[in-house]
Amino acid sequence: MTKTSSTAKEKIKPLADYLMIEPLEQETTLPSGIILPDTAKEKPQKGRIIATGKGKKNEKGEIVSLEVKVGDVVMYKKWGGTEVKLDGKEYLLVREEDVLAIVEA
Repeated sequence: MTKTSSTAKEKIKPLADYLMIEPLEQETTLPSGIILPDTAKEKPQKGRIIATGKGKKNEKGEIVSLEVKVGDVVMYKKWGGTEVKLDGKEYLLVREEDVLAIVEA
């Protein structure tokens, strides 16, 4: 996983089948009442899609639309993607193939 940093003036628009995901914070209190410190937390594997590319091109050059959309909450691979920092917040750029599931409420 690589990290990049962007300035407040920049806007990021993913290309092809890339998605920009805002990771959602993991629960910090266990059912038993134990509170986990930041150092014990795992990287989130669930996040909200905030931007998408148009889709991947097939062999005929036609764009195949994405299965996910902006606003979907998804689970993604633990070690995939590129971390991006924008306006002090961390985001993740991943390919649609790295998304494992859509989380339905």
